Amino acid sequence: MDRRLTALAKVHGVSTWYEDWRQRRVEVAPETVVGVLGLLGVDATSPAAIADALAAARAVDRSALPETVVLTHGATRALPGPGVVTLEDGGRRAVDGELPADLPLGWHRLACAGRDVTVVVVPRRLPVPPRTWGWMLQLYALTSDRSWGMGDLGDLAEFTDWAGATGAGLVLLNPLHAVGPAHPVAASPYSPASRRFVNPLYLRVNDTAAYRAADPATRAVVDALRPDRGDLIDYDEVWTAKRHALELLHPYAQPVDLTADPALASFATWCALAERHGNDWRAWPTELHHPDGPAVAEQRRQLADRVAFHAWLQHLCDEQLDAVTAAARAAGMPVGVVHDLAVGIDPGGADGWQLADVLAQGVRVGAPPDDFNQLGQDWGLAAWRPDRLAATGYAAYRDMLRRTLRHAGGLRVDHVAGLWRLWWVPPGGGAAEGTYVRYDAEAMLGILALEAHRAGAVVIGEDLGTVQPAVTRGLRGRNMLGSTVLWFARDGEGDFVPPARWPRNALATISTHDLPTAPGFLTGEHVRVRDDLKLLDTDVAVERARAVADRERLLTMLRAESLLPDPAAPAAPTDPAAPAVPTDQAALPVPTDPARSELADDGEVVVAMHAALAASPARLLGVSLYDVLGEVRQPNLPGTVDEYPNWRLPLPATVAQIRTDPRVARVVDLLSTARPRSGDGRPARPPSGDGRPARPPEG
Repeated sequence: MDRRLTALAKVHGVSTWYEDWRQRRVEVAPETVVGVLGLLGVDATSPAAIADALAAARAVDRSALPETVVLTHGATRALPGPGVVTLEDGGRRAVDGELPADLPLGWHRLACAGRDVTVVVVPRRLPVPPRTWGWMLQLYALTSDRSWGMGDLGDLAEFTDWAGATGAGLVLLNPLHAVGPAHPVAASPYSPASRRFVNPLYLRVNDTAAYRAADPATRAVVDALRPDRGDLIDYDEVWTAKRHALELLHPYAQPVDLTADPALASFATWCALAERHGNDWRAWPTELHHPDGPAVAEQRRQLADRVAFHAWLQHLCDEQLDAVTAAARAAGMPVGVVHDLAVGIDPGGADGWQLADVLAQGVRVGAPPDDFNQLGQDWGLAAWRPDRLAATGYAAYRDMLRRTLRHAGGLRVDHVAGLWRLWWVPPGGGAAEGTYVRYDAEAMLGILALEAHRAGAVVIGEDLGTVQPAVTRGLRGRNMLGSTVLWFARDGEGDFVPPARWPRNALATISTHDLPTAPGFLTGEHVRVRDDLKLLDTDVAVERARAVADRERLLTMLRAESLLPDPAAPAAPTDPAAPAVPTDQAALPVPTDPARSELADDGEVVVAMHAALAASPARLLGVSLYDVLGEVRQPNLPGTVDEYPNWRLPLPATVAQIRTDPRVARVVDLLSTARPRSGDGRPARPPSGDGRPARPPEG
């Protein structure tokens, strides 16, 4: 690659090479670098253009104040001269050549050296998260006798109340981000129209003030619209029914003041326009492409009723999420409800329309080739432009976090490595024909810490796969958690690592929504379904043999850790005079196999896998109902769209059935014993002398 193009790319944070999953250096094609620079507004299409862009970049005064200053609380920063800080609360402080260490946390303005810039003072770290356990839910899958064909916020409130009463400290959800209102309704929660607003499909229609205020005849019509639970979730059927019901109830609702929330007014306008023109604003008439344009203002006036309707739906979502938060608080959960933040948005959706000035137009976010996806991944999502975020004081990023954290005791950040760098695929390129673009990780992580601190929320970063060491260090340094998954907890030989060696600073789980469930792994369902769908790139016999070997490796680890009986070992008689087992081990009842056969019972193995979670030092433990209830099908099968029922599989039991299921009771007892809560709702402090190696204090 031309050295001047390399230098230009470095200035703008565009990688010209990267290290793949095998730790091999991969050179990025020059045309990819040129294309990505173009997405950042940098012309590199000719030697002359490269020279001009490089000269312009080198002419920038590096000693000048940046457009946004992110300052860690307690630290100072030199300034080019005297200035005045306007604090978030309106107060003013004169500064002389330095930002002082005692500036309060928050969002301030600095006037200095002829410039006016944003100053964000962020916490050094968050409080250490509690040691507790909880449930991981795909909310759409959690149904009851009152829900309309899919799980809703009423089901969540009921489940949260029960979960907290039985010892759980958190409930981790799939993203509840908004999708487009036109049909077909998007099924994936990870390709949202907006990450700032909520999907109204999760509303419980008859838990609204408007339903209670309606006359009996209207309520009867609404009740008759309720769709039955099916074998698969039909989002279009559910949305058709709920939208009609809510339209019938809207006349009974109190009006929403749109002037108090311009972002909500703009989102509701997008929804009204999407109903008329489709969910992708890029296909709308050109005059409607700009939210502040006169044509949009005229359409907002003509569609005032629909704008008001969609704003009201968001008001209902806020009310019902408040009820869920209240249920978690009343149940004494030390964390509460943990929301999931998707890595990006559908570029044709509401955020793509409203936030176009801070997004890279035309980019598609994905991942480079790896062992599991050798052609790379193209997620089709839009990405922040790092330069535009800084130029606008990170306001859009801040507002997104605030809205998501409004109802959260915690936040899981999908693909958290994206706060450091993202794989950009330029227009016309394949998934492998992209490169990494760097973000200001100190700013992105610091602002996340500030907003989480203000919300009193824990932060969990999904850092699975190949991530840079800086990601793990950055999370740990701010008391944010990473992620540990049993399937990936292996050594260099492929053997499962004992849970005592798992990281402490993590949420530990058996699986994820993109991986086989525990029963699916044990039965080889993941091989069968991929073979049926022609997704295997090796012979099916090889894959089956690998699955059998993986199962045996898992059983070997569980037996070695005394979490599963060894069928070759004689049963030891119980000695009542024997010394007590250390507390944490006593908390893990060993699954019994009455037959003591060579073949371990799958149900007993699933319990043993949860015992492995409980034996780990991980601060948070996440349990999936798919695992406990024996579901062999995974919620999402990467590499498929319509071939597999992604995001449409209901749980095999309703909320009421879950509460009385003996398999659920057994796992609840195991985890609640291993991670007991104190009387004030906080986890009990682990006793000293628990048999674990000493660790340095955190924080």
